[in-house]
Amino acid sequence: MRCLVIEDDVETSSYVCGGLREAGFNVLACDNGLDGLHHASNESWDVVVLDRLLPGKVDGLSIVGKLRDLGKTTPVLILSALSAVDERVRGLRSGGDDYLPKPFAFSELLARVEALLRRAKPAYAATQLRVADLVLDLQTFQVMRGTTPISLRPREFRLLEYLMRNEGRVVTRTMLLEAVWDCRFDPQTNVIDIQISRLRGKIDKDFTPPLIHTARGVGYRLSAGS
Repeated sequence: MRCLVIEDDVETSSYVCGGLREAGFNVLACDNGLDGLHHASNESWDVVVLDRLLPGKVDGLSIVGKLRDLGKTTPVLILSALSAVDERVRGLRSGGDDYLPKPFAFSELLARVEALLRRAKPAYAATQLRVADLVLDLQTFQVMRGTTPISLRPREFRLLEYLMRNEGRVVTRTMLLEAVWDCRFDPQTNVIDIQISRLRGKIDKDFTPPLIHTARGVGYRLSAGS
C-alpha cells in the first residue's frame, strides 16, 4: 500500500512514517503543502495522511479541497492540533475522510488508516497487479511472467510494483527515488538505470512483448504497448 504523509513537523513525520513503514506501507513524506499537493495530485496513492496546518500558502484543507475538485477519491486522514468540534466538522466538510486530533497514539492512527482502506473497497481489495501476462502478488510477493516464476529482490519488487501501479504513465527518476528508495538526492545518479536494467533482464528478457520502456531524458514507463 502506498501512503503519502504531508507533515511539516519533523518529529511527528518521523514518528508516523516509521510506524507506517513497519506496518508494511510504502511511504513518501512531504514537509510542505506545495510539494504535498504536487505529489497528491499527480501520483496514485492508497491513502493520504495530511497535517492541516502547513507552512506557506497551501494548507491541509486547500490540498484536500483541490484533490476533490480534481475528482480524486483517495482516502484522506487529517491530522490537526485544532481539536474543537467545529474544526473537525470543517475538516470533514472540506473533503477529509477522517480527522485525528493531535497528540495521538500511532496505534489509533494505524487503525483509522486501515479503516479508511476497508471503506474504499473494492478499489483496494485487489491482491494482485497485472499488466499483460505479468502478475505481481502483493500477499505472497511472487511474480510471474506467463507461467514462468520471476525471482526478485525486495528493492526490485518495490520498483516493479511502483511501475505497475503507474501502468502506462511515464515515471521520472525523481519519482522513483522518492517512492522506491524513500530519499531525495541527485536524479542524475545511475542507481535507477542499473536497477531498471536488472529488472529488464528478469522481466523482459526472453519474453514478448517487452513491458519496460525508456522515455529518453525523462524516465520509464511500464506497458504492453510500445
